[in-house]
Amino acid sequence: MAEVEIGRGKSGRRAYALDEIGIVPSRRTRDPEEVSVAWQIDAYRFEMPLVVAPMDSVVSPATAIAIGRLGGLAVLDLEGLWTRYENPESLLAEIASLDDATATRRLQELYAEPIKEDLIGRRIEEIRDAGVTVAARLSPQRTAQYHKAVIDAGVDLFVIRGTTVSAEHVSGRAEPLNLKQFIYDLDVPVIVGGCATYTAALHLMRTGAAGVLVGFGGGSGHTTRTVLGVAVPMATAISDVAAARRDYLDESGGRYVHVIADGGMRQSGDIAKALAVGADAVLVGSPFARSTESPGRGYHWGSEAHHDELPRGKRVELGSIGTLEQILYGPSNVADGSMNLIGALRRAMATAGYSDLKEFQRVQVVVAPH
Repeated sequence: MAEVEIGRGKSGRRAYALDEIGIVPSRRTRDPEEVSVAWQIDAYRFEMPLVVAPMDSVVSPATAIAIGRLGGLAVLDLEGLWTRYENPESLLAEIASLDDATATRRLQELYAEPIKEDLIGRRIEEIRDAGVTVAARLSPQRTAQYHKAVIDAGVDLFVIRGTTVSAEHVSGRAEPLNLKQFIYDLDVPVIVGGCATYTAALHLMRTGAAGVLVGFGGGSGHTTRTVLGVAVPMATAISDVAAARRDYLDESGGRYVHVIADGGMRQSGDIAKALAVGADAVLVGSPFARSTESPGRGYHWGSEAHHDELPRGKRVELGSIGTLEQILYGPSNVADGSMNLIGALRRAMATAGYSDLKEFQRVQVVVAPH
């Protein structure tokens, strides 16, 4: 891709956001009911390529179970309120009642409570006992400390998610997590990220990860671009990482690593476009923060919002629009792409003429500025 001159001393690639991409229908269309949106990673099969993000405003043990029963996968944040407090319901209600001026400071206070190792096990067991696939998240900084409790409790998919995760973290203060050794030693598939470039993704794939997260998560409540200046438009990031998946498939002699788009997908059209440019699945939060069952009670925030030194997110009010089932499967009573996410994806694939997700990754797209 050609470099664009920013000024005499610096050039950069032109990158594209999902808003700037359009899906092109092919010469044939299909019946939406005949389209498969099933997704399988390792031994686990789901009825949709949609993972609910590990955020306290969206995933509680109860909503993780509900999403699992609806055919999806929800990831519980093991550094959230559910592993810091025996019963965080009253705290979640308090967070929903805060005014904007005090919300960040109060979040920092609530999340300063230490993580309880026994609660990690109990939350995972609660989800596992319901008979659904269990996925749980730790940050790279806490993975070495708590991973044994996670594995012992019977997690099925282990997610190591940070704003940016590299295979070569350099620190003079602490021994960094050796991802390759760590993943090799575990008996469960690991999904790791985020990353946003071909090279970073290739290095993460070489650690043995089953999937990599593309992007920096937390689109609607995220201020990383404002605070750090770090931003990679998602359409370009997904496409670059999909190229790394293809090259690693050759390099490894056939090992397929799943590419999971993470962040900035608020409407059903964003999800379809993320898959069209190469993602195998998407990790989303804000659409589910608007469910009536959501722990955030219509508010949404991520782990970046309560960082003790440099918050890079905020609590945002999204409101409630319907049940989890309506958000996933409809019927929708709005025309903004916030409900019936799976029905919309089926229709997008059918309109473009594709019958399953792997085929749909080959769909033609155009640059169509918003």
